[in-house]
Amino acid sequence: IAARGVRDPLTLAALRKVPRHRFVPPASVGQAYEDYPLPIGHAQTISQPYIVGFMTEALGLRGGETVLEVGTGSGYQAAVLAQIAGRVFTIEIVAPLAESAAATLRSLGYANVEVRAGDGYAGWPEAAPFDAIMVTAAAPRIPEPLKQQLKDGGRLSLPVGDEWQELVVITRRGDRFEEKRVLPVRFVPMTGKVRQ
Repeated sequence: IAARGVRDPLTLAALRKVPRHRFVPPASVGQAYEDYPLPIGHAQTISQPYIVGFMTEALGLRGGETVLEVGTGSGYQAAVLAQIAGRVFTIEIVAPLAESAAATLRSLGYANVEVRAGDGYAGWPEAAPFDAIMVTAAAPRIPEPLKQQLKDGGRLSLPVGDEWQELVVITRRGDRFEEKRVLPVRFVPMTGKVRQ
């Protein structure tokens, strides 16, 4: 992952610390440290480590921040974020995945992560504003509530598109939002209100 260009020392240290094999189904444990996505049930995947590293680095975390993740999946990305951030709030639309991710994170001692089952389109208003927001499913458009829950100077990283997706990083500057398209990606689609 470092060889592919992820340079941030906090991100690389977090990736080294998180036991990825604890976040994959038993049948996939042997592949847990390979650099590709793996199925985790419910038509969802755990992202490849390179993408997890790339998206984490893109948020520009320096330690102690409050971060929102939309699309908990197995909880792996939340664990990586929790190694750096002060608090992580994470939302998963598939309730059984939210429950198993919460159990895994608890068993590994991640006391600074809060998991909620629900539609992440509306964000987590009562915990806002956030220093950073990461969406780990592809949205056809950028959900407006997520932009509004960013702190001034905060960053939002998400894949945008359906057939063709690009990772977009948005930085809030007061009432303006700067958009940067950074990488072609393939993510499972974001479901729920964003499709209406």
